[in-house]
Amino acid sequence: MSWDEEIDEMRAREALAFEMGGPEKVARQHDFNKLTIRERINAISDGDTFHEIGTLAGVGEYDESGDLTAFTPSNFVFGTADIDGRPVVLSGDDFTVRGGSADASIAGKRARSEGLAVELRLPHIRLVDGMGGGGSVKTIETAGRTYIPELRGWETVATQLGVAPSVSLALGSVAGIGAARVATAHYSVIVKDSAQMMIAGPALVDWASLGDVSKEELGASKIHTRNGAIDDEANGEEEAFEMAKQFLSYLPSSVDELPPLVEPTDDPERSDEALINIVPKDPRQVYKMHTILESVCDQESFFEIGRKWGRSVITGLARFNGIPVAIFAENPRVYGGAWTADSSRKLIRLIDLASTFHLPIVHLEDCPGFLIGKQSEEEATIRFGSTALATLGQANVPFSCVVIRKAFGVAGAANHKPGSHHFRAACPSGDWGSLPIEGGIEVAYKAELAEVDDYDEHLAKIKDRLNRLRSPFRSAEFFEIEEIIDPRHTRKYLCRWAKLARAASRTDPPRFWYRP
Repeated sequence: MSWDEEIDEMRAREALAFEMGGPEKVARQHDFNKLTIRERINAISDGDTFHEIGTLAGVGEYDESGDLTAFTPSNFVFGTADIDGRPVVLSGDDFTVRGGSADASIAGKRARSEGLAVELRLPHIRLVDGMGGGGSVKTIETAGRTYIPELRGWETVATQLGVAPSVSLALGSVAGIGAARVATAHYSVIVKDSAQMMIAGPALVDWASLGDVSKEELGASKIHTRNGAIDDEANGEEEAFEMAKQFLSYLPSSVDELPPLVEPTDDPERSDEALINIVPKDPRQVYKMHTILESVCDQESFFEIGRKWGRSVITGLARFNGIPVAIFAENPRVYGGAWTADSSRKLIRLIDLASTFHLPIVHLEDCPGFLIGKQSEEEATIRFGSTALATLGQANVPFSCVVIRKAFGVAGAANHKPGSHHFRAACPSGDWGSLPIEGGIEVAYKAELAEVDDYDEHLAKIKDRLNRLRSPFRSAEFFEIEEIIDPRHTRKYLCRWAKLARAASRTDPPRFWYRP
């Protein structure tokens, strides 16, 4: 007796599954400049490491003798794989089979992929293309009933956010539950032109009398990478895969570990002569904060997150002498670096990520305060800004700040982590207070100025008097700033801190669960 016949049947069924939606549907996928799910898995994972689970799941058709006559594979593929030598869970929609909807899918596969990532405490990369396994109107007829939405298993998706890294890539037109799976992640990327994300597609929008719009008009990358629904955009699928892998390289495989170290190749003692001149002495002139970030971090290690939204604050991941950190800095080229509602939201996400995965936080500060004006008030900037400051205070990871230039108002207080003792320094260009003297001097000295004959001359004398008192060295005398450092040695200062911060880091759980 032998089981060869059954093994042959198993191989035949696997072959049918590997055909996906058939040659025509595969060709159509390629015509839209998209890879198939199996090509995507091969492209993002280390060679020959993918172990598929549920290959044989699908819908079979049988003749009167009970023999298989046709087979539609499940349109959800998942399993485990290695990425850069570390195990992950990989899952993705097969758009060649019913456009990724639930009609030819096994809902349990999606739930199992999420559950395995949680129980095995592994990063999960979702390759989302289509409805993400959601239903369609046709489901009513095939199921013989309709159903009330419950998002069964979504608690597992949320649990993953507090257990291990979660990355979602929008690789096609995603809507409904597919869109929610993209947004519910620590990091998300959308492919420019070939992918869109929508709550509902054009047909439903038109039915609701909300206009005749295209998928691009509803959910193009330029929309969702500028409103914060998706972190970043990629020019192609291969670039999206590389961005996902780079993001994961800064994080531990789960919250049970500290972030991985890399062998440093950049001298921690390296100084940069250009930094002595980069900050203008005129407070109204701007400079490139990105230049400072790229200079002080390990070479080519700064990985910006959310480049196209909340642009007055720059956020990302970096390394100092091989030690991963989360880092943020105001961007003086956008609103002078003032915090907006969006930049505050972006900062909250970064700090929550750092708290969850034990990344020390660095702040390079040039903050004139919250953005003021009518629009800022309408956007509830003070609400989101206050939440960002509270999030910083709740973070249970080491913190350090170097004040590059301005630190004014409530937002400017982010040079200090409340309730914490940490490294804090300023460059000689440091300038701080409750508000810039240029903005408040004529109000503060209104009565005195009203009594003089030469208003402008007397105003200039007051400014000169105050400017002598605003020197950061005066603050250092009173220990209101702990150190004044040579800006050329900023990297050396932060590398020394990073070494101490790493030694002090623990895998304690964050005080608040990560929220997408």
